[in-house]
Amino acid sequence: MSNRVVVVGAGAAGSMAAIFAARSGAQVTLVERTRDGGRKILISGGGRCNVLPAELDETRFVTDSSPNTLRKMLRSWPLDEQVEFFQGDLGIPLVVEEETKKRFPASNKARDVRDGLLEYARQAGVNILFETLVTDVAPLANGWRLLREAGPPLDADVVVVATGGLSVPNTGSDGTGLAILQRLGHAMHPTYPALTPITGDVPAFTALAGISLTVTLTARDANRSATATGGFLFTHRGYSGPSVLDVSHVITRASSLPDERATISVRWAPLDDKRWENALRAPGLRTVIGVLRAEMPDRLALALTSLADVDPQRTLAELRREERLRLIDVLVRCDLPWTGDEGYKKAEVTGGGVSLAEVDPRSMQSRRHPGLYICGEALDAFGPIGGYNFAWSWATGRAAGHAAAEHRATP
Repeated sequence: MSNRVVVVGAGAAGSMAAIFAARSGAQVTLVERTRDGGRKILISGGGRCNVLPAELDETRFVTDSSPNTLRKMLRSWPLDEQVEFFQGDLGIPLVVEEETKKRFPASNKARDVRDGLLEYARQAGVNILFETLVTDVAPLANGWRLLREAGPPLDADVVVVATGGLSVPNTGSDGTGLAILQRLGHAMHPTYPALTPITGDVPAFTALAGISLTVTLTARDANRSATATGGFLFTHRGYSGPSVLDVSHVITRASSLPDERATISVRWAPLDDKRWENALRAPGLRTVIGVLRAEMPDRLALALTSLADVDPQRTLAELRREERLRLIDVLVRCDLPWTGDEGYKKAEVTGGGVSLAEVDPRSMQSRRHPGLYICGEALDAFGPIGGYNFAWSWATGRAAGHAAAEHRATP
C-alpha cells in the first residue's frame, strides 16, 4: 500500500519533494498557505529565476553544522543531473549567463519555472491545496496529524516539512515551520538574515547612491570572516549588490550580539598595493584623479581622495609619499562604515535553522521522529547568490520526497 505523504510548503524544496514522492508511488498532497505557491521562485533573479549556478563550489556554503554532512546532502543530486531534470523532464531549456556564471530559463521568465514545477507535480498525481495554513504537526501512533487554520485536520503516514525560513515574509515565510520543528524537539541554530543589503548613513557615501562597480569585500568579526568579489551598489540607505549580499551574514550575526562588532574592508579595484604604487608614481603630468578615473567612476574617485585627504588635482610628481600611502590604503583596504542591515524583509535566505545533525543526510528524515522529513531553507545551510540556494532546495527536496515515498513504519 502506498504512503500518504503530505508536503508542507509549495516552494522550491516542497514542489520538488512532492514531485519525487509522487514519482516514487506515494499518494501526495502538497499544502501551501498562499494562493499560488512558489513566490520566491517568481521574484528570484529579478523575475528571471536563477535556477542553478553554472558550477557549484561546495565550500561556499555556510553552516554551523557539519560541512561534511552538508556536502553529502548536496551530492545526493549532482548539478548535471539537476540540469537534466529541468531541461529533460520539465522541458525548460536553461542558458548559462557567462558574465555571472548563472543558469536561467531560456525564456528569462521565472513564472515558467514555478508553473512548470507545479504542473509537473499535478501530472504526477499530486493534489495541491492552496490557501491552506498548517499550524501544527503532531505525531500519531501510526502516522501524523496536521492541524490547519481553517478546515479539518489532515492525516498522513509521512510528512515533509518544506516551509522555508524567515526571509521575505510576504512570500509566505514567517517562521511557522521552524516553530513547529522546534516544538517537535529538534536542535536549532539561531536564525539570522542572510544575503541581505547593508545599511549605512555616511554622508560622503550616501551621496554616491546609484553608482555601481565591481569590488572585493571582506567582512570580519571575532569568530568568522567572508570575502566576495562582485557587483557593489551604493543605495540611498547603504550598500547592496552581489558582493554585499554574500558577506552580509557576518554583519547580521554581529548585529544580533551585544558585544560583537564586525568590520567590512573594501578593495575598490583589482589593483593591489604594488600596482597602485606603480600607477601613482608614473612619469608625466597626470593627476591623481586622472589615475583613479581609469579604475572607477569619477564621483567615487573624488570621494576616496577626500577620504584620504589628498588633493585630486595634484600631479603625481607633486604627491608626497605619505599621501600616496594613505590613498593606497583607502583604495585597497577602505573601511566601509555600516549601521545595520535590511533584515528578513529583503534577505534572500535565512541563516541558521534545524541542525543538519538532526536529519539523515541520505534521506532527510528526522532523527527524532521517523516519518518526518525536513528539507530546504528550514535547514541550517545557505550558499551565495547565483543559484546555490535553489540547488540546495532541489537536492534536499528530491531526497526527502523519494525517501518519504519509500518510508516504512516500524511495526
